[in-house]
Amino acid sequence: MEATAVSIGRSVLKGALGFAKSTLVEEVSLQLGVQRDQAFIRDELEMMNSFLMAANDEKDDNKVVRTWVKQVRDVAYDVEDCLQDFAVRLGGKSSTWWLSPHTLWERRRIAKQMKELRGKVEDVSQRNMRYQLIKGSKPTVATNVTPSSTARATMSGAHEERWQHEKAIDHLVRLVKTKVDERRVIAVWGTSGDIREMSIVGGAYDHLKRNNKFECYAWVNLMHPLNPTKLLQTIVRQFYVRSLQEAGKATPSCQILSSMLIKEDQGLGFRVLRSMLMKEDHLNDEFNKYLSDKCYLIVLNDLSTAEEWKQIKMLFPDNKKGSRIIVFTQQVEVASFCARTEEVAPEHMQLFADQTLYAFHCKGAKDGVDSMEDSSNLNEDTTYNAVEGKSLTRTYSMVTAFKESEIVGRVDEIKEIIELISKGSQQLEKISVWGMGGIGKTTLIQNVYRSEKVKKMFDKHACVTIMRPFNLNDLLMSLVRQLEDSKTSGGKELVSILEGKKYLIVLDDVLFTTEWDAIESYFPATETGSRIIITTRHESIAKHCSGDQQGKMYQLNRLGDNDAKNLFAKKVFKESVNLDQQDLELIKEAKSILKKCNGLPLAIVTIGGFLASRPKTTLEWRKLNEHISAELETNPGLEAIRAVLNISYDGLPYHLKSCFLYLSIFPEDDKISRKRLVRRWCAEGYSRELWDKSAEEIANNYFFELIDRSMILPTQKSTYSNRGADSCQVHDIMREIAISKSKEENLVLRLEGGRRLHNHDIVRHLSITNSSEDWETDVGELKTTVDMSRIRSLTVFGEWRPIFISDKMRLLRVLDLEDTEGVRNHHIKQIGELLHLRYLSLRGCTHIAYMPDSLGNLRQLETLDVRDTFILRLPKTITNLCKLKYLRASIDFDVYEVITEKLPELMRNRLCISTVALLGLCLACSASAIGKFDVEISTRDLCTMCCCIILPSIAMRLQGNGVVAPRGLRRLTALHTLGVVDISWQPSILQDIKRLIQLRKLEVTGVNKKNSKKLFSALAALSQLESLSLFSKWKPGLWGCLDAEEKFSPPKNLKTLKLQGNLVELPKWIGKLNNLVKLKLSKSRLKDHDAAIQVLGMLPNLTILCLPRKSFHSLEGGELNFSEGSFKSLVVLELHFGRSKRVKFQQGAFHNLELLELSGYIEVETKFSGLEFLPGIKEVWLQGESYPINEQATRRLKEDLLAQLSENPKKPILKTSGYF
Repeated sequence: MEATAVSIGRSVLKGALGFAKSTLVEEVSLQLGVQRDQAFIRDELEMMNSFLMAANDEKDDNKVVRTWVKQVRDVAYDVEDCLQDFAVRLGGKSSTWWLSPHTLWERRRIAKQMKELRGKVEDVSQRNMRYQLIKGSKPTVATNVTPSSTARATMSGAHEERWQHEKAIDHLVRLVKTKVDERRVIAVWGTSGDIREMSIVGGAYDHLKRNNKFECYAWVNLMHPLNPTKLLQTIVRQFYVRSLQEAGKATPSCQILSSMLIKEDQGLGFRVLRSMLMKEDHLNDEFNKYLSDKCYLIVLNDLSTAEEWKQIKMLFPDNKKGSRIIVFTQQVEVASFCARTEEVAPEHMQLFADQTLYAFHCKGAKDGVDSMEDSSNLNEDTTYNAVEGKSLTRTYSMVTAFKESEIVGRVDEIKEIIELISKGSQQLEKISVWGMGGIGKTTLIQNVYRSEKVKKMFDKHACVTIMRPFNLNDLLMSLVRQLEDSKTSGGKELVSILEGKKYLIVLDDVLFTTEWDAIESYFPATETGSRIIITTRHESIAKHCSGDQQGKMYQLNRLGDNDAKNLFAKKVFKESVNLDQQDLELIKEAKSILKKCNGLPLAIVTIGGFLASRPKTTLEWRKLNEHISAELETNPGLEAIRAVLNISYDGLPYHLKSCFLYLSIFPEDDKISRKRLVRRWCAEGYSRELWDKSAEEIANNYFFELIDRSMILPTQKSTYSNRGADSCQVHDIMREIAISKSKEENLVLRLEGGRRLHNHDIVRHLSITNSSEDWETDVGELKTTVDMSRIRSLTVFGEWRPIFISDKMRLLRVLDLEDTEGVRNHHIKQIGELLHLRYLSLRGCTHIAYMPDSLGNLRQLETLDVRDTFILRLPKTITNLCKLKYLRASIDFDVYEVITEKLPELMRNRLCISTVALLGLCLACSASAIGKFDVEISTRDLCTMCCCIILPSIAMRLQGNGVVAPRGLRRLTALHTLGVVDISWQPSILQDIKRLIQLRKLEVTGVNKKNSKKLFSALAALSQLESLSLFSKWKPGLWGCLDAEEKFSPPKNLKTLKLQGNLVELPKWIGKLNNLVKLKLSKSRLKDHDAAIQVLGMLPNLTILCLPRKSFHSLEGGELNFSEGSFKSLVVLELHFGRSKRVKFQQGAFHNLELLELSGYIEVETKFSGLEFLPGIKEVWLQGESYPINEQATRRLKEDLLAQLSENPKKPILKTSGYF
């Protein structure tokens, strides 16, 4: 079963079921007399959900089933849309609305829609029963299955299996008969080793013997431990018998007599073979001499390890006679290793569709499928490098590992891992290496494992890849065979082998904690310095396997730009070539390709290998760049990328698949805000409240789980973040896969400026990137191509155009115009008609000055983000939004600073105010004569700018960047985030805020002595508050405003506190914030910095402390001293030291500090001390602000810092900026 179809289907069904079961829908259905239809739809949706779960468990790839699943998905969409529409349009009406005769038409319409929905659901359900698509739905009554039908099914199955068997033999014969003179190895990998698998190899061997394609034949069942001498004797014995048979063919009736009467010149080879059997000395030399001019075929059954192959390989000469060796093994690593050559990495093909049986082979530069000899029974539709049926989960990973066996740019990583292995205690230690799929974990660890330096450290060593499905017995057997060359298997055997030994075990590709838990107990905890290395894609699994020891976890990152370029050039040109010396246009395309690869070795190697066989022209490379999605989907040469990354995608639970595909909405290289993404997921219904967890908490967990699974990449986290990652990016290649899968499911339609539209089916999410000056798509084409009535989200990047939105978007849930240019007030005038809207963002739309009163119609709205606009006052109707949870509003601060920079002088000059008013009026009246504007602008916009921004900001004397909120805000009982509210103009708003007991985050500005008591009264009532920001821009700022009464008890759950404005003294209640994690004091101008540092240093959970410019009143010539035992939990410290002469870190302070960010004026007297005593420090950032530059002072300070850091055991790095 196509995992994406099932996952999207289940996700949509979950939402539809939620609406079908809701109390509101049940009540409306009862009033309208359609409760039976509603109950039927609800029950059928539950059954469909169960069928989809069964389909997912079966892992069937039936195209008919896939079609049915998509039909279920579409019906679920229709049900959810219809039921939600009922809830939205009827939910706000009185309970007796339906009794009115004026509603007759409305009631009839709803009843008709319910009947149509029921009909659709019935059709889909009956289609499943009619075709018996899912096994869970098939009838189980015995009378339904007749003996004749059973017999027919049995005969049909037998015929199918026989045909598959013959087809597999033909495939293997075809591989062996490839027209290549070099000796080649075909490695057959099967997981069971049963008779059926061996009969395929045996059938191919017998076919080749009958057709006399080779001069010498031998089939050897390997013995363990391997004995090369006995192996050669077994082969020679078979050669000997074969020679006897060949010699006697002339007179079959007298074979024995003829063999004794062979003439001298005819029996030369015969006598050589006989002499080789008679002596063991120099057997290898004689054997090589005999085969030097022979074309031979050897079958080696039950090869266990790569070490065995290394010994065997040396026995067989490559005499350029077209000889072949067939190897059968139950280890995929061994199969890949045997088939590879120094120049070419192995490829593979599936031999038998219904079982794990694959042939690994090397496709040279001149050979391939086309050059193989034809076989009469061969299926011409055979597809190479296609994983069909029960897919080979780890094959591509292993093949890729061998392709990358020549490490490029990983020298430091290898040294670091070897250091992790060699250093440490004598206890058994587990080292976890983790990173996203294709990052090169297997390759790296294989190189470490094979290094002579590592092998000399241990008595025993073994390396296995975890196969899927996981089988503990097979894993133990593989380990035992590598450690002892033994045929026995089992946990007891493994423990006895390792007991008392110093061993190294590598477990590659652990995907679940249960796999590690199942095998961990079989490794004895000997005090011999043994090591176990685990590779995984998930950080949580790495932590679990290493026992949460951070020092034993190693994250493998992407290749650097230079290493990526060198690897790419080596793969494309087959040698070390300076890519920068190529044609300029070719270099440009190469950089674009490398940007898409983004340091992922798998992508670089695979794409480089593909381009190596193509013409090295700009046109060819540009074609790949422009059509990378299609190439990944259809090009067999790039299948390795798709297969490896699909493993990560297929391993996601269904709810994370939907979340991941949703990321295809965002443009390439876009840094996606975590909070923005999380709230959009909630609005789309991907996350819902569960027990005591909110939808936002669950969505946050989804975000970090995608990071943990290496599906998304966390961007460099903010210095001020305590959540681990504030934003993320999607790797370009992974993004292409998401785009491909979302297109397949009609989930996301991405439109880009300058590109023509094509016909599309119904899509749910519309993403528009308009970066070009000419938008070729006109209104008519957009409306006829895209069904606007089914769109659930609209996201615009770049420049806004009115054609992007339509009155048909009545089901729109998300309207995201963040940082979209050219959005004007009249563009959002009809916003109140989008009744389904849950998420509205106009953040960064700097031409928006007000929100229309129709905003109050959006009763489903959960998120309203109008930060960095010019909205000074929120409309009164906003108090109708009873479901609103997240309300953020602020003025574009940079522009606001320009307008209000000299506000006190303006307020004292009435003439100036009048002048500004007249100027604004003239500007509005003469808009048409001003000239042509680059963006759409009207008289209405200019009037709005003057009347809603300039005059109110002067007249109201608004502080900071806050907005005025209307009375009645207390009605927004679901609100958990509110800011920035200006309380200076309307102190009574604090009474409303006091009633918002669900608030988690609050930001207010305009704090002064008049409203401070009401502020603290409100804060005391907000027991759930976790984040508080208080701003006061003008003098005297916060001085005397935060001196709360002794009985004031701050919110116990407060974790984040930001204070901006004059404090002079640190409020006493800050010392009571035992749960405070993050603190920022901006422009506080604290006079007694020693006392402040002492109080802050005792906060037990303070993790992030930001003391930027003007945090202290005057540090000129002074000293900042951080005493012993202070700041025990602090991890990040940002400190502006001003003109301090000395900053001292005493031993015993900052036990957990990892990042120290320093800025200030660098002078001759400036000095830091004690950096060598910081036990956890990793990075020190220093930004100089001296001007003119004192080069001597900066150079001396930098040298001094480097000297201190060199003495620190952690060896932290120093980064400088500014005047350095």
